[in-house]
Amino acid sequence: MTKVTIFGAGNMGSAIASVLTAGGAEVSHITSSATGATIDGDVVILAVPYTAFDDIVAKYGQQLAGRVVVDITNPLDFTTFKLLPAADSSAAAELAAKLPDSTVLKAFNTNFAATLATGRVGEDITTVLVAGDDTDAKARLGELVTGGGLNVVDAGDLGRARELEAVGVLQMGLAVAGQIGWTGGFATIK
Repeated sequence: MTKVTIFGAGNMGSAIASVLTAGGAEVSHITSSATGATIDGDVVILAVPYTAFDDIVAKYGQQLAGRVVVDITNPLDFTTFKLLPAADSSAAAELAAKLPDSTVLKAFNTNFAATLATGRVGEDITTVLVAGDDTDAKARLGELVTGGGLNVVDAGDLGRARELEAVGVLQMGLAVAGQIGWTGGFATIK
């Protein structure tokens, strides 16, 4: 059984936990403000704001070494709805640089919590896009997600995280403007 530790127990952290538990994982949560907690997951999901990365790396960087770390953030300025990292970077790339002994993946950032919880975007099965440089790590996460009833698409290497973050920010902006619902979003159809 794969053990997963999720930082954050909000809407996204809870929805991801439900999917991965249904997929056969044993899931535990750590709040981002916790100090001294022990990470026991082989896979660690950061279901926290982008601005929490530095604090988590400072407190848990050594424990994250050797683990798969999944970044679900859409790093944006909430006043302008523009991406924060430089145009040639991403939150996931920044995280990978801070955690050189971890395997960083980008996933779940193009999904809303409601579509993870229901497993649907409209009439279609929710699809989780995953980017990363480690094929085995992506496959491991993918097995948990598909085991939980969702679809997975390998979006390429970690360099694709920038595009995934742009899609996530676009989707959030559309929802905030009322052009799509928080139960909607994008789906991939094979």
